[in-house]
Amino acid sequence: MKLVDVLHMNGGMGDISYANNSLVQRKAIILTKPIIEQAMSDLYNNLLPETLCIADMGCSSGANTFLVVSELIKTVEKERRKHEFHSSDFHFLFNDLPSNDFNTIFQSLGEFEHNLRKQTGEKFAPCFFSGVPGSFYTRLFPSNSLHFIHSSYSLHWLSQVPDLIEKNKGNVYMSSTSPPSVIKAYYKQYEKDFTNFLKYRSEELMKGGKMVLTFLGRESEDPSSKDGGYIWELLSMALNEFVVEGLIEEEKVDSFNIPNYTSSPAEVKYIAEKEGSFTINRLETTRVHWNNASNNNDIINGGYNLSRYLMEEMGSPTLRHTCRKQNRIADALDKTGIKF
Repeated sequence: MKLVDVLHMNGGMGDISYANNSLVQRKAIILTKPIIEQAMSDLYNNLLPETLCIADMGCSSGANTFLVVSELIKTVEKERRKHEFHSSDFHFLFNDLPSNDFNTIFQSLGEFEHNLRKQTGEKFAPCFFSGVPGSFYTRLFPSNSLHFIHSSYSLHWLSQVPDLIEKNKGNVYMSSTSPPSVIKAYYKQYEKDFTNFLKYRSEELMKGGKMVLTFLGRESEDPSSKDGGYIWELLSMALNEFVVEGLIEEEKVDSFNIPNYTSSPAEVKYIAEKEGSFTINRLETTRVHWNNASNNNDIINGGYNLSRYLMEEMGSPTLRHTCRKQNRIADALDKTGIKF
């Protein structure tokens, strides 16, 4: 079974849904708000399009999706009123993998538009919304059709599990005990995927268009450092405890690897410059505290909150089946003594 067919964030509004376990992602969107506003302001004032075509890549579902939309609309309305321009229509294209919960997005549109009109006024420009299922590592839109591309907390997910020539024994991600070939395979897959993403977006974005990308990364240049994948190292610890207790076969843990890569700023810059389609205007890093992983911000329950976040991140049943005993994972996380 292909990863594109099973990987997704948990839909709906339940206890382990993306909607209720995505405060880290929401905080990242808020932190990048000034960058998004500046990029959209520059684009709008330079192009003055009759219809603004905006794609949100890896949109998932829930409040975060509409947070991005509302900020972009408010930015354009502010510029329009300041310069007394004519209104531009908005066409928002929501992209994610085919198994994403698009239903929740479209069922929420009426309430979203109603609330936004209260904030911006009745002269609010018409908005049109479309869902575009498919991997953003492929072509998704017609050539030169997009003005603005946004993606937040999505591009660290790979298109597939890297092809490993050696077992990543005892690990589910890159770690200090992973063979060098595993580290190399992970980077090779990331370089291929990010290069394809940039290539296809350059074909879809019109001249003068803008793109803002936010993704989970690391500060260290060492791919196996703890600041890049420590949550997965903690998950490995929990799964290996299951192996010792006979709850999971060791072979299954050794063959399970997370299709994820937390890149460094230097890697992002290198790949972007090598691919050559885009000029980087701003490349910034920031830290987000993991205690924001859940709506429950009780530090005492940090391990439990993070375990819920891990469950949400591994959205499909195929990825979740080894993690059903959530409290046991939480115990393993809390044994570290680290407060999230």
